[in-house]
Amino acid sequence: MTSSAPIVGIAADDVTGATDSVVQFSRSGWSSRLLLGELLPDSVAPGSALAVNTDARAMDAATARRATASAIRNLVSAGADHLYLKIDSTMRGSVPAQVAGALDAWQEQHPGCFAVVCPAYPAMGRTVEDGLLRVHGGPVEDSPAGRDPVTPVPTSEFSQLLPGTTTISLSGSAERDAQALRNAAGDGVVVVNAASDDDLRALAAALVVVGPAAIPAGSAGLAAALATAWAESGAVRTSPEPAPAALGQRIVVVVSSLHDVARAQTDHLRSQLESVDLRIVQPDESLLDQPNRLAQWAAGELELPESLPRVVVIISPEAVGGSATLSGAAIARSLASVVQQTLSRASVGALVLVGGDGARAVLDATRAQALRITGAIQEGIPVGVVEGGTAAGKIVVTKAGGFGAVPALLDTVTELTRTLTHTLAHSTEASS
Repeated sequence: MTSSAPIVGIAADDVTGATDSVVQFSRSGWSSRLLLGELLPDSVAPGSALAVNTDARAMDAATARRATASAIRNLVSAGADHLYLKIDSTMRGSVPAQVAGALDAWQEQHPGCFAVVCPAYPAMGRTVEDGLLRVHGGPVEDSPAGRDPVTPVPTSEFSQLLPGTTTISLSGSAERDAQALRNAAGDGVVVVNAASDDDLRALAAALVVVGPAAIPAGSAGLAAALATAWAESGAVRTSPEPAPAALGQRIVVVVSSLHDVARAQTDHLRSQLESVDLRIVQPDESLLDQPNRLAQWAAGELELPESLPRVVVIISPEAVGGSATLSGAAIARSLASVVQQTLSRASVGALVLVGGDGARAVLDATRAQALRITGAIQEGIPVGVVEGGTAAGKIVVTKAGGFGAVPALLDTVTELTRTLTHTLAHSTEASS
């Protein structure tokens, strides 16, 4: 690694999106972390990728714009000289406001900057074709994202998703494409078609030519292409982050997401594990706004904690999607309090956090300062280790609620079981 290597700042609209993006940089040799505490690091080495979570997805436009701008100013203060704005791959939530906030903050360092929006993630079935956002070939409004209980997406047309923008296709020539991006930026935002990983690599090459005057805004798909392109252009060569050590064999799965995909994955996990290996901890909806009653109920569920099976699933009630009184964040905080009780009573080797609100709530509740990202179990499912707080040293896997095939959660638990068993066996042999 040379001293000219960049420092990339990633501003993401939720925790799972942040980890899903920063892990792409870890794969390409960057030292990668999701920052969670209020204190920024005193110094950041070149060749680092730092992600922060704005929680902007479900915010109103004005609040999301301010939150995004504030996060980016903090990243600049930490040394970031390249910026990536992580938005939802299905354009859920306050994306226009997030883009506006990024422009507000970045133009303080780069007057005349513009945003290049491409949420395509072909590996997960998300593409941008002819100015339309598609999920597995169909319009996004016909996918589960169109029925999202918190931030539904009503249309696939970028002319409505980002009014006033132009959508272009690239030629594959980095210099020509860079000029095309500049020409099409208009009032500060251009959308780019991409239906394949090759299309994303072509966009990344053009963004390298444009330089920091362009703010890339996309999902983990474009992040992966840029991680490689920026690493090569900045001579980033670092040692891989060491894999986390196991602190126990029990796995706690926290499903805060109300997404249809997350529910289907959880149902599949339940159907495939033996009852002796699985405990479902699911509070009634009436307990979620009653902290004392919830704590008493959880204590009963966690009686004889060391007799808990190897997989404990903590999940929000089935009926909670119809709740008119509690926000997704409030539901997530209630589940996080149950997770806290579990961690304080039983030995836990790994946490699997499904859903951005829940991931944020659990990490906040445990006072985590950062996640050191070490890799991915599979596409869209990063893994790392907690730094700081009461869960320090524990393996953490994060997964967006709407990502992955039905077996994805079962596959994650299976892979973690192998990892924990192997690591603990190796540690025992080394100490004997």
